[in-house]
Amino acid sequence: MGNQLVWQDRFNIGVEVIDREHKRLFSILRKLFNSKRTDEKHKWICQEGIKFFKEHAMKHFAEEEVYMASISYPGFETHRRVHDNFRKKTLPSLEKELNQTNYSDEAIEHFLGVCAGWLIGHTLTEDRAITGKTESRWRELLPEEEQSAMRKMILRLLDDMFGLKARVVSECYGGEQFGRGIYYRLVYGASKEEQWEILLVFEEELLIKTMGSLLGAESEEMSVLVMNAARYTARQFVERIQEQFLPPDMYEIKEENLLSHEQFEKRFVGEKPQFSLLFDTGKGYFAFCALAPHLIQEGKETSLGNAPSIQEGNAMSEVEKYLNNSHEVQKKASGKRKLLIVDDSEFMRQAMQELLGEHYEIAETDSGLGAIRCITLNRPDLVILDYEMPVCDGRQVLEMIRSEKEFANIPVMFLTSRVDRESVHNVISLKPAGYLLKSLAPEKIKKEIDDYFKKKNR
Repeated sequence: MGNQLVWQDRFNIGVEVIDREHKRLFSILRKLFNSKRTDEKHKWICQEGIKFFKEHAMKHFAEEEVYMASISYPGFETHRRVHDNFRKKTLPSLEKELNQTNYSDEAIEHFLGVCAGWLIGHTLTEDRAITGKTESRWRELLPEEEQSAMRKMILRLLDDMFGLKARVVSECYGGEQFGRGIYYRLVYGASKEEQWEILLVFEEELLIKTMGSLLGAESEEMSVLVMNAARYTARQFVERIQEQFLPPDMYEIKEENLLSHEQFEKRFVGEKPQFSLLFDTGKGYFAFCALAPHLIQEGKETSLGNAPSIQEGNAMSEVEKYLNNSHEVQKKASGKRKLLIVDDSEFMRQAMQELLGEHYEIAETDSGLGAIRCITLNRPDLVILDYEMPVCDGRQVLEMIRSEKEFANIPVMFLTSRVDRESVHNVISLKPAGYLLKSLAPEKIKKEIDDYFKKKNR
């Protein structure tokens, strides 16, 4: 990775003090990647280099925050919160691992991989948003004080209600799919103009191991009994949160839905939530997302397609129908290889879904950072990766994947529209599992993927 972790013009945001420090941070990491492990001074070089990187990162954050304040950047508080998360949580955790392992090769690789991935992603997303070159999705998050209160409350409720010692995985959950999911939507409010929309995502395994265990359910599949118990428990869970965060006149439930993953994506992905938290409970993942009134613009389409509203008279039949559909989807996916499609083009992702969905279990995302989160939550058998994405390109995404020890052996096929000799050489030099030309006929693309798995089986 060291030879490729070089500064590129597209990393420039056009602010000298910020671009200068970005270049320096890239340079420090590149030198650390390139240091020879056979060198007897390697440990000392890494210790000093990591210390140097941290000092410059702290200096950079301070200078960047001064600049944002000087131009009255509207996303300043949110951006500073992202900095704080890295300097107060991520870096101390990485340093602790380095010290506990006496700077082992694995701990050093972990440190460098995380820092390189964070630096690339943050530079190309949040930092570019400062000058309006992109837009921060997280600019509408509530202030850190309220975020912290929400995190603590959810952790306490998970412990009180289910005996789960959970941990926060992400404070900016982007809607990535994890395992077999149950997607539950509640809308509260006194009127359409003033309402809170709560989206809860449960890994099926979590509900079976908690609600199912309490009810004495023997099946390892979700049942109508467990699902209904989970619905009412979830409502009590949210009501406990309401007591602290919502005014009393907004307690009335206006709408309740059970969503497919596609319906959840349609409603949530692209929104600017006030809370978007992902937790690992030890028995499965759980996400809590909230869209607040000021995020719902007048006249904005909020259709959920064919997701029916659950009413008192149809609850049993709708829950049963939802589970039957879910089990049918799972049955079709059972035994299928998992593919992750990474492409910034919605048209291309949809085309690949239609081409491959019958024979493979498909997950998809539109960015490199989304790919890393998807791989973490639901490890694929093969990643189909667009080489020419505009923010974090295929080369950088592959580097980020291979920098993490547990992901390093996940096979990646590049998807590219370039056929000139230099571009093909650049793709092949990264040693992917293969590469697919977007100009190929659909049946040939599918055949290439099918043949890959046939060879792997042999």
